[in-house]
Amino acid sequence: MKLAVFASGNGSNFQAIAEAVAVGTINAELTLLFCDRKDAYVVQRARSMSIPVVSFSPKDFESKALYEGEILHLLEEEQIDLVVLAGYMRIIGPTLLEEFSNRIINIHPSLLPDFPGLHGIRDAFYGNVRETGVTIHYVDNGIDTGPIIAQEKVTIDATDTLVSLEEKIHKVEHKLFPAVLAELIKTQQGERI
Repeated sequence: MKLAVFASGNGSNFQAIAEAVAVGTINAELTLLFCDRKDAYVVQRARSMSIPVVSFSPKDFESKALYEGEILHLLEEEQIDLVVLAGYMRIIGPTLLEEFSNRIINIHPSLLPDFPGLHGIRDAFYGNVRETGVTIHYVDNGIDTGPIIAQEKVTIDATDTLVSLEEKIHKVEHKLFPAVLAELIKTQQGERI
C-alpha cells in the first residue's frame, strides 16, 4: 500500500508516521510528502529521511479545482492508495474527495464532534471542559465531520496551561495516529487477499 502524507507546518505527526513506516510498524510505503508551504519545517524532516517532497501553493493556481487537480494528477501518477492528513491546514475539496472517497484520513486535536476547526486545542482549553483528546477520522465534505475511526481522551488538569495541554495532545497523537494507521492498513490488506 502506498501512502501520501499531506502537511503544512512543523510535521511532528508526519515524523511519527514516517518512523513507524521505517521500522515496519506500518506495513506501507510512504511514497511522498505533499506540502502546500515550501518553507514549512516538515519539508526538512522529509528530506532528512529521504522521503520525496512535492510542494506547491494554491496561490499558484487560478482556482481550488485546478490546485486539487494538480494534486490528484500527482497522486494518480504515484499510484497512491491512501492520503494521510497530518497537520494539513486546508479544507479538502470535491476534486480530491470524489477520487479518494473513504481514502483520506485526518487527525484532529479534540474529541470530535466537540471543538472542530482550526483551533481545537485552544477552544477546548478555554471551553471549561475537563477533557479533550485526539480524533482520527475519514475526511468528508464538512469540516472535521467525517466518520470517526478512533479517539483517545486527554484530561485537562487544573494545573494545565495551553502549552502543557498542547504537549499532552501531541504525545497522544504521535502514538495513536501510527497505531491506527497500522491497524487500518492491516485490515485493508487482509480484505484484498
